Amino acid sequence: MSCVKMFLIVLVTVFCVISAQEDVPAKFQSFEVVPDVVASAPESPVEVKYPSGVEVNFGNELTPTDVKDIPYVSWKANAEDYYTLIMTDPDAPSRKEPKFREFKHWVVSNIPGSSVKDGETIAEYIGSGPPKGTGLHRYVFLVYKQPSGKIDISSEEKTTNKSRAGRPSFSARKFADQYSLQFVAGNFYQAQYDDYVPILHKQLS
Repeated sequence: MSCVKMFLIVLVTVFCVISAQEDVPAKFQSFEVVPDVVASAPESPVEVKYPSGVEVNFGNELTPTDVKDIPYVSWKANAEDYYTLIMTDPDAPSRKEPKFREFKHWVVSNIPGSSVKDGETIAEYIGSGPPKGTGLHRYVFLVYKQPSGKIDISSEEKTTNKSRAGRPSFSARKFADQYSLQFVAGNFYQAQYDDYVPILHKQLS
């Protein structure tokens, strides 16, 4: 490969990364994640990849079957800092009538750097379970920096992936305020009912 070709490939890659980062606030606003979930958009994206092969990309439509397993999640992190990861659905039971906003899907705190597996889990991961006939739901990944280091989450109710306890009527914003967290990165996808949803609902019953 010639030096010119190599340079062009690098240039295009850098341009795409910069464009994606600049587009984060616009995406959060156009899908109304701002103000439905957070007051303002983050500057950086969260990378979310599922074992099924799909990736989260600012409002792309995935299926509940696609996202049933725990994803790989990463973000631009300082290895010496601690972070909290939240996945939440503001459209419970529907975007039109979100009377249970938000539904908590996943919460992990005290994550060193971006090593989610080494954090402390408050709510175990569950995938998307939008009820039949409720249309598209937004599933939002939020990453918060813990400016004061590790936080004491001993008072938080722990929820397994077989329980709904503590999941409805959650507020990522209130949680972040309670622990003085700093919103630094995010991403989201959309999903609507498919044949996996009854399996998940049975798991949570």
